[in-house]
Amino acid sequence: MSETRCGYAAIVGRPNVGKSTLLNHLIQQKISITSRKPQTTRQNVTGVKTQGNVQIIFVDTPGMHRKQTKAINRYMNRVATSATLDVDVILFVVDRTIWTTDDDNVVERLQQSKVPVIVVVNKMDCQEDKAALIPHLALLQERLKPAEIIPVSALRGHNLDCLEEQIIKRLPQGIHLFPEDQITDKSSRFLAAELIREKITRQLGAELPYQIAVEIDQFIDETTLITIAATILVERDGQKRILIGEGGSRLKSIGTAARLDMETLFDAKVMLKLWVKVKAGWSDDDRALRSLGFHE
Repeated sequence: MSETRCGYAAIVGRPNVGKSTLLNHLIQQKISITSRKPQTTRQNVTGVKTQGNVQIIFVDTPGMHRKQTKAINRYMNRVATSATLDVDVILFVVDRTIWTTDDDNVVERLQQSKVPVIVVVNKMDCQEDKAALIPHLALLQERLKPAEIIPVSALRGHNLDCLEEQIIKRLPQGIHLFPEDQITDKSSRFLAAELIREKITRQLGAELPYQIAVEIDQFIDETTLITIAATILVERDGQKRILIGEGGSRLKSIGTAARLDMETLFDAKVMLKLWVKVKAGWSDDDRALRSLGFHE
């Protein structure tokens, strides 16, 4: 019988390169929220994949970025960096041939780590000029020696089997840390709050800035019915009006979309109640962040 392997793989990169989509497709379950807007992910999210004698514990991280104008930005950078310190392999996700100063920032942080790196060149389904990729991959190889470079499409699931093979090669022998049927260490309350925030970001991303948080006030699980009450925090009265919409229409639309995803995730009927509250300056207040669950 082959040996049992278990280890951690951190998924890092600048904002909006597809890290959360990659996690969801690797574990074949949606636990990390996604949108087209940068900085959708704010906290490290663990996804567990167990197949036979191998358990990979993925850690999806917030996008690393140079701009740190608020406490929440500094928090996201800290937790993303911390995820690279005590793992067995790092997946550095980049977006095709698109390279920015935030990618340079990630490279600088990774150069301080001794953990093996796999460069995941994502969104290959969107790369029309394949020839332009060859010199870019050569530059990545030169800059990130001795990293393995693997082109994938997380959204389409292309080449993820090859990526998994390379991850498994770098995992140590050891017993599994999670039960075979467990897919995350995040609570149901956390996942519910994230799904609400995802729907807000997707429906109002262009109208509302990122100063939105979700607090779960009530979570009652009665097996076939889950009752959830949540408060959405914004920083200004104008944001509250936009979020509620005319006659409450926008808030109702957000609630319906979140509830449907919750019912799929929790495999139960969900009764969801939403309120909106103004809490000025929460995103630049370390104490407020801690009270909202942004723990290091």
